[in-house]
Amino acid sequence: MASYNKKYISEKSNEILDYKDIDVLRKFINDQNKILSRRSTGLNSKQQKQVTKCIKRARILALLPFLNKD
Repeated sequence: MASYNKKYISEKSNEILDYKDIDVLRKFINDQNKILSRRSTGLNSKQQKQVTKCIKRARILALLPFLNKD
């Protein structure tokens, strides 16, 4: 089996992920600006949905790019 490089988020019960926190959101996208899967991020489904929602909001507001133009 292949081992995956998991990135863990330090979610505290009182800390809420925000779409304006670009540095944290960049941990959950790859170099092609695709959202990483739950398998590679190590999040549960509730956290993954929240991360996905925040990334999509940030993209719409032009805080994150949709595509990497390299």
